Amino acid sequence: MKRRLVEILLGASLLCVAVLFGYLSLTRHGPKLTVASWAGQYGHAQASALLRPFAERSGVDTRLAEYDGGTTELAHQVATGRYAWDVIDLELPDAVAACRQGLLEPIDSAALASGPNGMPAARDFVPGAIGPCWVGSVMYSQIIAYDPRRFAGKEPSRLADFFDLKNFPGARALRRLGPKYNVEMALLADGVPPGEVYATLSTPGGVARALAKLDTIRGALIWWSNDDPPARLVTNGRAAFSTILNGDVFDAETRGSQLGVIWDRQLYEFDVFGIPKGDPKRGMATDFIRFATQAENLAAVSDWVPYGPARISALPLVGENPGLNIAMTPFLPTTPEHFATAFAVDDEWWRLHGADVEVLWRAWLAKGK
Repeated sequence: MKRRLVEILLGASLLCVAVLFGYLSLTRHGPKLTVASWAGQYGHAQASALLRPFAERSGVDTRLAEYDGGTTELAHQVATGRYAWDVIDLELPDAVAACRQGLLEPIDSAALASGPNGMPAARDFVPGAIGPCWVGSVMYSQIIAYDPRRFAGKEPSRLADFFDLKNFPGARALRRLGPKYNVEMALLADGVPPGEVYATLSTPGGVARALAKLDTIRGALIWWSNDDPPARLVTNGRAAFSTILNGDVFDAETRGSQLGVIWDRQLYEFDVFGIPKGDPKRGMATDFIRFATQAENLAAVSDWVPYGPARISALPLVGENPGLNIAMTPFLPTTPEHFATAFAVDDEWWRLHGADVEVLWRAWLAKGK
């Protein structure tokens, strides 16, 4: 989710983190806790909002290690009993896979702090943020960006408008890499109720129905990639609409580009905290997760990066970006107006059925060549 965002001020962020934790490592001689997370602005946000405050309050030498996704290194550490990480910030698909493989410690939501109003943690997180082996940190989503210069009279506002070539003409950009997000979006636009999307995709005709909906705009489709990102396609006029990660909208606006945004039927996922199975420091790691997922601390992360706090009570506490002095709430997927029609991506379903859908997706792509 953050591979685009990490490009912003990457060198400066890594330098700040290195200086901060180099200082802490020289001045602290207590127990050590290593949190594996992503490089760039996201890691910098966690270092500033979570790791440093936890170190100062607990006396634990809390260090940041760079992680770039997947479960391979985690599996190696668990298998060998040599733990370089004590807490990992995982994208939810990796957390689901790692939990199924027995690579993560179970986490009891009852051990998490209550919300500021006393709400138990199990009821104070966005649905899906807490699992058997993970606790949500931030939420991000796929949304739709459009060129507001094209639609000055009547601007699009619904997912269905992405498929409406008559009233909103122009090229549509999708990510070609895989069917995930694309097929859910197509079924939602075709009128399938959110609660029935994955049941529909599990039927013989469900994927065919999604691809048939995409066929209605095939002639207008172009494809985006990391080398030709969606914000650029919209701002340079090549596409009228594009699917896009919400963090990329924030990036574009901080660079001076104005994009129209459709939040209707945003498809959301999480980054989550997990603890490697068998880690001898799991008690300390649990203490860190309890601290890091308190409302005020999750809000402090969202002050830095445009990802919604996974905890509902954290949202009112989000303020301005400390470096840019920009109010962050308008960019977050968890505000009530943005989240009203949000759709939760089911990563367990994709774990079970993704390979089969991929075959159908590639066959559909091939027909368009």
